Amino acid sequence: MTSKLARSYRIDDPKGFRLTAFDPDDTAGLDRDKDDVNTMLAQDIEKLADLQKRLYAQNLWAILVVLQGMDTAGKDGIITHVMGGVNPQGCEVHPFKAPSDRELEHSFLHRAVLALPERGHIGIFNRSYYEEVLVARVHPDLLDRQKLPPRLITKSIWKERFEDIRNIEQHLARSGTLVLKVFLHISKEEQRKRLLARLDEPDKRWKFSMGDIAERKLWDKYMAAYQDAIAETSRPHAPWYVVPADHKWFARLTVARAMVDALDKLDLAYPEADAAALKEMHKVHKALAEKH
Repeated sequence: MTSKLARSYRIDDPKGFRLTAFDPDDTAGLDRDKDDVNTMLAQDIEKLADLQKRLYAQNLWAILVVLQGMDTAGKDGIITHVMGGVNPQGCEVHPFKAPSDRELEHSFLHRAVLALPERGHIGIFNRSYYEEVLVARVHPDLLDRQKLPPRLITKSIWKERFEDIRNIEQHLARSGTLVLKVFLHISKEEQRKRLLARLDEPDKRWKFSMGDIAERKLWDKYMAAYQDAIAETSRPHAPWYVVPADHKWFARLTVARAMVDALDKLDLAYPEADAAALKEMHKVHKALAEKH
């Protein structure tokens, strides 16, 4: 069931992809009131923790998880509840906010490249370089801050950026980095409820921003931008998962299962000691076992 749940939301072949075909309220027939849902998530987190230990010990693969979604979609919750059981020594989270003046002195991919996970590690991007074909596309005036030569800002710029993203993700895949991209697909109505919760609950008010309201008015433009971004960049070696996110518990379970399913295929294993090393270990074991 782990593979089936994860794969039903994975976009391997973007031909004919339509974001409108995915229901943000979908729960794949699971009932959130059932105790076995919490049990399944706990089991997946435990399995993920074990896989991460093997990943770290083997030190061959790197994992990059890209989390994208509208405000309140649950990116922080995924990081807290899904990755909470992973050893922080082998996992780094990088939030990507508006680029600084210094970061704007480089290409749009530069700051993300600097944050890529090393071998044996899991890197979580809370937002990512995809903001440059999402937010920048909805707000094209942002391109003026990027110090691009005017002749390069043409109608083809988004196609060119999609090509750049495909190329770097293919390079990462060929270099041993597993790329998993998650779009937390929340409905506009559910976002309204979560924004109200931020206003109503004192411990959530710090998360509220008037900018969230301004961006909400551009909902349709964002959905069109996500439609193009997913269709243009989802590939078998760097797939997108369109995860229904109106129910936080379901989004967390689906992301956990997607990660477990993907890491399971890497044949992660603890390194085996060679004969000479084993011989030395037996000597050390014998010496330590003797009482002095």
